Amino acid sequence: MLSLKDKQNQKIKWRKWNKIIHRDLGYLCVGLTMLYAISGIAVNHIADWNPNYRLERLTSSIDPEPLRTLPPQQLAPAILAAIGESRPLVDSFRPQPDKMQLFVKENTIIVNLKTGAVVQEKSMPRKGLHQMNFLHLNHAKKLWTWFADLYALALFCLALTGMFVLRGKNGITGRGAWLTGAGVFMPLFFLWLYV
Repeated sequence: MLSLKDKQNQKIKWRKWNKIIHRDLGYLCVGLTMLYAISGIAVNHIADWNPNYRLERLTSSIDPEPLRTLPPQQLAPAILAAIGESRPLVDSFRPQPDKMQLFVKENTIIVNLKTGAVVQEKSMPRKGLHQMNFLHLNHAKKLWTWFADLYALALFCLALTGMFVLRGKNGITGRGAWLTGAGVFMPLFFLWLYV
């Protein structure tokens, strides 16, 4: 049977290891937590803006005269060459006899074959944010999926150990219980509200 002193020592060791685990996991998770937080805010507002790409609209013109004598299969390559677009053609079509729409990676090109007016809508990746969203939304798949699962497990451990870092009136038996309860209640409230 353990003495009172041994029981107190075990309690102290348990609390000591709880704090160590919480602290070290916290440091390990800082980078990914910031990445997920920034990307999460961006993706939450997808109805208001595109978090991955910014759209740039460019207008220019080309000489339409040489296009008039070209056979249909040579028209798209000639237009791409005239505007200096070197990426390969993905698709093209003519919505009207005097208009042509061309698609290359990250660029939609609309050409008025009569006037030579060109409108390009380029989608440019948002630097940094595009890469964060790539990871956050797990487009990488493969090994990243397992790494993201480990991160989720680490967050679970952080939440669990965090409840027992403080003792007394600010700990889980005092103020911490109310805050933990509020944190559990909030998602349940929004589920009730929307579902």
